[in-house]
Amino acid sequence: MAEEPTPGTDGAKQSGSRGYHMGTVDTVISVEEVTRQVAAIAEGTSTEQLDALVVGDPFVTIEKLRAGYGKMEILHDIDLRIGKGQSLCLIGPNGAGKSTILHSIFGFTNIFSGSIKVDQGGTMNDVTRLTPSQKLSEAGIAYILQDKSVFPGMTVEENLWMGGFLKDQPAEAKKAAEMVFDKYPRLAARRRHQAKVLSGGERRLLEISRALVMNPEVLLVDEPSIGLEPRFIDMVFEILDDLQRRDGKTIIMVEQNAKKGLEFADIGYVLVSGEVAIAGTGDELLANPNVGQLFLGG
Repeated sequence: MAEEPTPGTDGAKQSGSRGYHMGTVDTVISVEEVTRQVAAIAEGTSTEQLDALVVGDPFVTIEKLRAGYGKMEILHDIDLRIGKGQSLCLIGPNGAGKSTILHSIFGFTNIFSGSIKVDQGGTMNDVTRLTPSQKLSEAGIAYILQDKSVFPGMTVEENLWMGGFLKDQPAEAKKAAEMVFDKYPRLAARRRHQAKVLSGGERRLLEISRALVMNPEVLLVDEPSIGLEPRFIDMVFEILDDLQRRDGKTIIMVEQNAKKGLEFADIGYVLVSGEVAIAGTGDELLANPNVGQLFLGG
């Protein structure tokens, strides 16, 4: 396996654990090499295989989606299925198209062809061409950014109010914010504090909570663990688990910590070069030796 030399060692490599985005390792695998190896072990996925991973009827579906930025196509005929109250984790090397899937669902990319549909009152409605504001207010889809999306100079309370900017009246946003405070006393205790004084875990909780003000059905979560200390990572995943299991939210996630993401998720997709290379339950991908070698440090 081709490897990049470690700077400062004159090309010499130490033996050690392998993996991608799994903390400190002694052996580094380049993104290009990971991409090549994933392509080599790609199992190929059919819509029937993806349908089999859904519990109940599909709640969000993507059909043959081709999307990207400007004229550049990143996603090539992507299919996706997830049921209501399920969670899906997308893993893969940098540039595989993981975040582009989230961006496309929310309306941040150019859609060249294909469709995105969401169950609204028992009918699968095409939301492909809706704007991000329409996705949030009409289709119940919320996007939770990677990191540092809070307004540091605003109080916790004011940040939550901003989450309701699409509501008809400010009073509605304030009422929804109070419901969030009832759910998370930790935030309520800091409601008058400026967001910049919060810990990393508290800021991530605020980012998630702000998305809840519009009471979405689908949460698009981009790298929830990025930049967090281990003790806060566990807290964030407990919050997401509660939103899924108790509140019935449908969660589509990109997570750099592949092991943590797959342990959390009901379904996992491995992406490479804008296509789904492998799909299975989270447990199946955790047990897959090829996935383990490339992404789980095993």
